[in-house]
Amino acid sequence: MIKKSIILSICIIMLCSNLSFADSPSIEGQSGILIEADSGRILYSHNINRKLPMASTTKIMTALIALENGNLDDIVKVDKKSVGVEGSSIYLYEGEEISLKDLLYGLMLRSGNDSAVAIAKHIGGTVENFVDMMNKKAKEIGAYNTNFTNPHGLSDRNHYTTAYDLALITREAMKNQHFKNIVKTKLWIADRKRNRYFCNKNKTVFQYSGGDGVKIGYTTAAGRCLVASATRNNMQLIAVVLNDYNWFNDCYGLFDYGFENYISYIVFDKGQLAKTVYVDNGQKEYLPLITADKFLIPLKESEKGKIKTVIKAPDKVEAPIIKGKSLGTVEVYLKGKLIHKENLLAKENIKEKNTLDKIYDFIQNLFK
Repeated sequence: MIKKSIILSICIIMLCSNLSFADSPSIEGQSGILIEADSGRILYSHNINRKLPMASTTKIMTALIALENGNLDDIVKVDKKSVGVEGSSIYLYEGEEISLKDLLYGLMLRSGNDSAVAIAKHIGGTVENFVDMMNKKAKEIGAYNTNFTNPHGLSDRNHYTTAYDLALITREAMKNQHFKNIVKTKLWIADRKRNRYFCNKNKTVFQYSGGDGVKIGYTTAAGRCLVASATRNNMQLIAVVLNDYNWFNDCYGLFDYGFENYISYIVFDKGQLAKTVYVDNGQKEYLPLITADKFLIPLKESEKGKIKTVIKAPDKVEAPIIKGKSLGTVEVYLKGKLIHKENLLAKENIKEKNTLDKIYDFIQNLFK
């Protein structure tokens, strides 16, 4: 009987452990994170603010800076310093003329370090200027624990990021449609005479249902690093793991956890009526205030009743009113914690009353 009870207890413990694992995933890497792209909500975290080398996931920022400051149809003439760069390569040759578009596909699909240098020199004039642009952009989007020293990710002790920062950078990059198109491409045929075929090294786009990018990276110092994206049921998840031997499987496990436990919930749409306010001295008496943008957030089933919105706007405004002017905010709370703030905009123009309007109002008041 004692032996049976011991065995039963062990089985119960193992069962509970398995249930707990399903509810809370784990990874083998030094750090990792899972976020929902639209809201930025963190669904899983492990050492997310630990500064670590990032290898070629650096190129997410390289591509973003190039897309924001260049033209895909630009023709880049390859100079000597862009040839024979250590590590992964698309085998550029001196004097080659190649489009920025092909360089970007070579950067993100084949992880060409030579492509990264050619892009940096074309966009920034010098690699150093381009790196300054990368660091400036990182600070603009809140990636405060990131520092770039190069556009490709080769090892440098002052070249580092965090899982959280890399998720922020990727979320920003994914807002760019050209970037999204590039990183989800499985095979690209470049307009060049040799080494034309760029097959995506990121197995996520081949192996995971809904996988749509974004970048792998590896150096001896950084280990295996992966930023992966997947979209299902109108919800896009971004997973990041740094120095993770089990990189792909860990990201897939994070995706499974996110898609199985969360549903994208629309709190409000863009242009949704939030409040109607009285207009003093206006040719119209009332003004609708509408939301500046939509807001979606992934929620567990148990969280749906715990979302609260608070509108902060005046009851009365003074004419004239300009359409699109911010006249308040709507705050979104989850379990009592502020998670989002959106501006409320004037839906239309309302002019100030002229002399005839005021005479008409005076006559109306006399009869009243």
